[in-house]
Amino acid sequence: MADMTKATRDGFGEEILNLGKDNKDIYVVDVDIAKSCRTTPFSKALPQQHVNVGIAEQNGAGLAAGLATCGKIPFVVTYAVFGSLRMCEMIRQEICYPNLNVKIACSHGGVTPANDGASHQSIEDMGVLRTLPNMTVCMPADYVAAKKLTKAAAEMYGPVYLRFTRDPIAVLYDDDVELQLGKAHQIQDGKDIAIIANGDTVRLAIEAGKKLQAEGISARIIDMHTIKPLDTEVVKDCLETIGKVITVEDHNIINGLGSAVCEVAAELGKGQVKRMGIQDRFGESAPYEHLLAKNGVSVDHIVETAKSFCQ
Repeated sequence: MADMTKATRDGFGEEILNLGKDNKDIYVVDVDIAKSCRTTPFSKALPQQHVNVGIAEQNGAGLAAGLATCGKIPFVVTYAVFGSLRMCEMIRQEICYPNLNVKIACSHGGVTPANDGASHQSIEDMGVLRTLPNMTVCMPADYVAAKKLTKAAAEMYGPVYLRFTRDPIAVLYDDDVELQLGKAHQIQDGKDIAIIANGDTVRLAIEAGKKLQAEGISARIIDMHTIKPLDTEVVKDCLETIGKVITVEDHNIINGLGSAVCEVAAELGKGQVKRMGIQDRFGESAPYEHLLAKNGVSVDHIVETAKSFCQ
């Protein structure tokens, strides 16, 4: 699997079609970008369970809320920057406040839109939405995880935000991996440092772990795919038994995964945390890997940070 690359949006597109075929209550509410969000096959196979509201994200949120009051399980599908920010008031007032069973599934999370530029690079979305009561916030690490966690979102009650990548990334997991919303997945154990990552940065954490192992540093690697509810028990264990934690994310270091982990550390009063992610600045038009590296999100930077941390 390690040699394969697939975008997580592809995993979502395949799984939502499977789910819709099995459950006629599952609907897709498209915001006129079905091709990019991989829901065109759903619209063709299940037209009675598909609604395209046009370029009207806020209307899509309200329509989905209405469907949910009728017992349906709607997935509003758009880009992350629109699904989190343009829809935010409607998500708060019409979905989270009444705690309706609406899922918001967004492609183009983080800086993965690359050459599309800052207007389409959603560096704030997970942080904004994790502040809303009743909301679950999740970013799968690969294509397989996207399928598993999309299914999990459909099966649980309540608002869920799912964030996917545009670009292909490494397939990390086998099909039999077990993933649960709100429960971190430990990829490997270690005693010298813990690296907690989510989404497309999990692959960087794994590669960094291999390099650190070669230099005699044992790293615990955690896929924290759900940042709300955060798996606080796993974070506490890292802080108490290792004491040194690095968080890695394709998101602003403010109010994302790093902030969530720091909140646990502050309340626990133990351990140290170093945050790696987008350095509180907007993106730009550039290749995806370049944008990550420019913000210090790279295998080499994780390795160097871990080495200095362990001295």
